[in-house]
Formats: sequence, C-alpha cells, structure tokens
Amino acid sequence: MDFPHIDSTRPSVARVYDAGLGGKDNYEVDREVLRAIDAAVPNHAIVARDNRDWLIRVTRYLAGQVGISQFLDLGSGLPTAENTHQVAQRVNPEATVVYVDNDPMVLAHGRALLEENDRTHFISTDLTKPQEVFANSDVVRYLDFAEPVALYQIGVLHHVKDTDEVREIMRQYIERLAPGSYVAISHFHNPGGEDGPAAEDLERVMSDGPMGSGYFRSRADIESFFGDLELVPPGLVLAPRWWPDGPQVKPLITPQRLFLAGLGRKV
Repeated sequence: MDFPHIDSTRPSVARVYDAGLGGKDNYEVDREVLRAIDAAVPNHAIVARDNRDWLIRVTRYLAGQVGISQFLDLGSGLPTAENTHQVAQRVNPEATVVYVDNDPMVLAHGRALLEENDRTHFISTDLTKPQEVFANSDVVRYLDFAEPVALYQIGVLHHVKDTDEVREIMRQYIERLAPGSYVAISHFHNPGGEDGPAAEDLERVMSDGPMGSGYFRSRADIESFFGDLELVPPGLVLAPRWWPDGPQVKPLITPQRLFLAGLGRKV
C-alpha cells in the first residue's frame, strides 16, 4: 500500500496532538505550534490527555457495560498508549475496530496496527465525506451496520470550520446507524463569560496560525451535532466530569473548562 509523502516542514493536527500527549511522532514545526498554543493559554496540553482519558473511559463503558462489539473511530490520530482497539479488546477480545484517517504519518503507523490482530483495521478516507466512508470496501467487510456500532468523533469536529457542514456530516453518519448504536463526540468549547477570551485567543492561534484549524463553538452548536440522539447521563459536560474514575480533588484549570464531551445513543 502506498502512502502520501510526509511533509515535516508543515504542522499536522495529528502530530500536534501527539506532541501534546508527550509522543515522539512529531517534528519541531509541530512543537512550535504547541508552544504557541501554550503561550496563549498555559498548560493547554492537558486537554489532549483529558481527551485520551475520556476515550478510554467511554470505550471501557461501551465494550463492557453496553456490550458494543463494533467501533468506527474517525480521525483516530497517531497510535499512542491505550488506543481504542486495545481498550475494547481487553474487555471483549472479539471487538472489531476500524480506524479512519487520511494523515500521511497516521496512515504509515496504521500499518503496524493491522499486524496486531485480525479485528483491528485501518482505512485511508476523508471522514468529512460519510458516503465515502460507508462505501469503503473494508468498512463494508468488517462492520455490520445492521447491528449497533460505536462511532467516534473524538477531538475531530472542531477542525471543520463550517458549523452547518458539521451538522450535515453528523446527520449522514447517524442516519446510517442501527438503533442501539452510540456516538461519542468531544469538542473545543467557548463558554463565554470569563473563559470566553481564552477560547477566542486559542481559536485565533489555532485557526489563523500554521495549524490551520481549531474552532471553539457554543454548547448549543456542539449539542446539535448529536441530532436526535439520546444523551447518556451526565450529558454534554467537561471531559474530566464524564464518569471520572474517582472524586475530583483538584479544580479544573482554564483549558479544561474549554472542552466538552458527550455520548449519544440512537433509540
């Protein structure tokens, strides 16, 4: 399989996230973006960790308590500790996970995931084009959409600028899911008030800088991406407050208050 050339002179969203998680699959140009983000709002890298921790908790819940055995992880990013398939298959060894991304470095690393087991798959497709995702031969082969599927848009949709376009993208995805399916979304949030200026500063650094995207939306806009799905309690909340593993002993800092996460169920 041939993969596109990896351009180490321009930052990549996936590599910036990797740098935020303390990974090694990034370049100086990606770390420069991270430093610019940190200069706007210090300690913003904690959001990458909160997002990963939330993915782990959601996957554990879906594979364990709910019994979901099919996962479609859109915009999965670079493999790191505790990927979706590792969490799901630890709970249910029969769980199938299909990752979707089109970042060249992500695709290169995806080949290693393919070798782990025959229930982990990686495809190169534009996640903003649902019809292409559903038409992909590997998606058709490995996922049965007549049965419940967990669809992930975790830390992804805030890189699509047009809010109406995001709603339409999600409408098309949700329409194809069987009842009993779940959709997980996490997203940058502008809550207004005292935290509003920090969200605006971050959006300016991310979207106007070399990273090229990173949009902070209202709660109402983010909720609208779930369509008519039934939100699982506690609803759309700050990521560390979605069924944490224990009591919160430290107050949340500014970046953590600018990131929402939620899980919806198709009835």
